[in-house]
Amino acid sequence: MSAAEDRLAELGLAVPEVAKPVAVYVPAVASGDHVFTSGQLPMKNGELMLTGKVGGEVSPEEAKACAEQCALNAIAAVKSIVGDLDNVAQVVKVVVFVASTPDFTGQPQVANGASELFGKVFGDAGVHARSAVGVPVLPLDSPVEVEIVVRTAS
Repeated sequence: MSAAEDRLAELGLAVPEVAKPVAVYVPAVASGDHVFTSGQLPMKNGELMLTGKVGGEVSPEEAKACAEQCALNAIAAVKSIVGDLDNVAQVVKVVVFVASTPDFTGQPQVANGASELFGKVFGDAGVHARSAVGVPVLPLDSPVEVEIVVRTAS
């Protein structure tokens, strides 16, 4: 097991199976020394953790937990390409989409669920640029979706 997976285990987490795509795409693609993931939903055991809008049916705290699950699923997608998570040299960019009510402005705090996990798992290599974007709706009525770009070790 990689050091990154050891850190996940210390958090009581494990790399899940790669989430099955909900349409025609693949979970991740390598290009040079970068891996790009498709948007990852908060799928856990094959089901969405929650549905609805943040600021409506979904609380900010629940959405933050969904963002963490999305990040865990993104890690699984990356692992499917790189094999060993210790091959991740840097989490370069994280984009978090938050399906929220028009008056909700806490997207950055929701996105912290993903960012904090990347920091705990990858340490300094988990420090990244990020966008947190409020949107009216996401696939399957998911409250959160996360996509990442990582740079792999040469």
